[in-house]
Amino acid sequence: MRKKIPTITRPDPAYVASLRPSVGEQPAWEVSATSAQKAMPVAGEGSPDDRVPLRTADRHAALENQTEWEPVVARAPADTVESARREGAPKTRKIDIRVNALERQEEALIDCGVDPAHVIRAALRRAVKSWRLSPEYTPPSEDLRSKITEWRARTSLAVDTTALAELLRTQDPLDVLSKWTLIRGQVEPRVWAEIDNLLGEIALRAGDTERAGH
Repeated sequence: MRKKIPTITRPDPAYVASLRPSVGEQPAWEVSATSAQKAMPVAGEGSPDDRVPLRTADRHAALENQTEWEPVVARAPADTVESARREGAPKTRKIDIRVNALERQEEALIDCGVDPAHVIRAALRRAVKSWRLSPEYTPPSEDLRSKITEWRARTSLAVDTTALAELLRTQDPLDVLSKWTLIRGQVEPRVWAEIDNLLGEIALRAGDTERAGH
């Protein structure tokens, strides 16, 4: 049979006295509340900077230091730089050209072992790589060109507009001739010379390969 726990119907003076703090001591929860109240700023007291949170104040200080010691350098837009670069470059005009080998080069081109059209195109690239149009007119050569049209190299060539204008002024003031007619005397001989150089290089390479095989 369980023992019945007596119910307390009135306060126990001895128990209550044991819970009371001693004189001069302050409960922990009262101490925490009092400290928090002292830490909170009183409205109207202190400067505005004192009321700014610590992180915000630090961030403002960092921004001020950056403005003082690290000035932002203004950069010109990319399109402005590119436009200035284009203005400094010489103006050019494209001219359609058609170049072929000479009749005297036909046999060597057929026997070289390389497609003659490739040789002529490679010679044209070499010829115009460092070439600049001269304002002085050079008449076209009277050497016989090859009649094999499949070998002909066709492309567009950019020439200096100032030099071209001088050629037009002296040779074609009415601007009725083909522009290729005005410049072919300067371009074709360079291409033919490069064809001869390439044929020589191909023959030399073939000779070296044949000797290495033996």
